[in-house]
Amino acid sequence: METIRQFIADEDAVGVVEIILILVVLIGLVIIFKSQLTTLVNNIFNKITSQSSTI
Repeated sequence: METIRQFIADEDAVGVVEIILILVVLIGLVIIFKSQLTTLVNNIFNKITSQSSTI
């Protein structure tokens, strides 16, 4: 019983839950905007490739 009280009083567990929630939100955003992110990254790499030939 005492260990349960210590666990509830321990604030480190709250930090872990916050990190997990942030990761879940970020993964959800990546899944939702996957096509837009793919297009953006492809455009950036295409621009890098085309401009690197001028150096």
